[in-house]
Amino acid sequence: MSEITYKPGKEPHPRETRRIFRNIDRKGYDPSIKCFIKDGGYETLKKAMEMEPSAVTEEVKKSGLRGRGGAGFPTGVKWTFIPKGNTKPVYVVCNCDESEPGTFKDRFVVHQDPHQLIEGMIIACYAVQAHYGVIYMREEFPEAARIMQKALKEAEEAGFLGENILGKGYDLKIILHRGAGAYICGEETGLINSIEGLRPYPRIKPPFFPAAIGLYGCPTIVNNVESLCQVRQVLMRGGEAYAAEGAQRSPGTRIIGVSGDVKRPGYYEIVSGSMTFGELLYDVCGGPKRGRKFKAIIPGGASAKVMRCDEKLKGRNSDGSVKEMSIFDVPLDLDSIAQHGSMSGSGGIIVMDDSRSMPKVLNNLNRFYAWESCGQCSPCREGNPWMLKLSTRICEGKGSPEDVDLLKSVADNICGRTVCAFGEACSWPTQAFVTKFREEFLALTKPINALKPHSAEAKEARKFLSRED
Repeated sequence: MSEITYKPGKEPHPRETRRIFRNIDRKGYDPSIKCFIKDGGYETLKKAMEMEPSAVTEEVKKSGLRGRGGAGFPTGVKWTFIPKGNTKPVYVVCNCDESEPGTFKDRFVVHQDPHQLIEGMIIACYAVQAHYGVIYMREEFPEAARIMQKALKEAEEAGFLGENILGKGYDLKIILHRGAGAYICGEETGLINSIEGLRPYPRIKPPFFPAAIGLYGCPTIVNNVESLCQVRQVLMRGGEAYAAEGAQRSPGTRIIGVSGDVKRPGYYEIVSGSMTFGELLYDVCGGPKRGRKFKAIIPGGASAKVMRCDEKLKGRNSDGSVKEMSIFDVPLDLDSIAQHGSMSGSGGIIVMDDSRSMPKVLNNLNRFYAWESCGQCSPCREGNPWMLKLSTRICEGKGSPEDVDLLKSVADNICGRTVCAFGEACSWPTQAFVTKFREEFLALTKPINALKPHSAEAKEARKFLSRED
């Protein structure tokens, strides 16, 4: 195979390990099936279909692959949750909604290497013996939808989809379903309701775990784009080889999307745990902008808890002793980030320097979540607009010190009290921002604002501020 070259200015950083993004921004590469097959495409599918479906699942379990969509649940284990002795149809759904603010990785796969996703999805369908698959894509990806529709047609014409695939007696149809751009459809049961033509209210779990009761009441496996592409890598390299690379409990590569106040924002594919936040932000991303310094990082998309860059963290040495560390010393893997109170989530790292007002950043996030709440649960439906009103009032200088405590209290009463994880997604930012940057919120408030507007005390306090008698 000839050496891979990339477009000028799009070359991978020396610290990257391109596997899923191997063909992204590659010179001379296009999304056609002809180009994909020339590069070895669909050979892994042929290998997988020589195996028993259960053996494919075992290989994925052996790899230790964890989902790349946010929760980090073991992919192979999820596949085994389909009830034994099931007689209903099984469905596989690819979550290509990618609606988490700060996340921009899956769209590159669909735009530039769609057959990689299709091959991984076919392997997943074969492993769980699904004969119908759905790629759920948000409405804001019109070009991606066109490319994917063409790729699915090419795969069917080439015999990789349809009836009797590769002469193995296995049938599979995959369709593209476009959503309407709702953030809540990133939640798997809300997504399933959307496919069924219903309002995308998330379902209560239990009993509605998709692997048992999913699309049309049948067992359904929902994986995101990067997870399905990683399935292809597992079968290509072997489960043991895959498990040997990267962090012990979250092996393989991870695609990180860095945005915000760095010199070189963009996407980077790295081996899980192979570098720290400091190495990523200073060595790979070029450090902060001139004259600035890093102030805060959201490590896994907007719903992840913010982390202060000057925060003192505690870690452990190899001998078990406790050591003091900063966020720049934290390895980039799922468990290390979780141990320090946040999450790797969807891999979208949002960086903020010392020019940013944390109350204004939070207000921007609150506006997003107030708009995106599906309205099914009272805590979200009522709490999100309330948090937006409070953070707006504080940012406009109309808040009181008590509003800062009230803002966090509202968030505390949303978290853990909703049908789906949207309750945590919308409340964690407020909890973290207010707790870690409390002094900035208080600096924008005035005690006088706590006075009732029509009280005698308020009128007396305002008499020098207006022309009223």
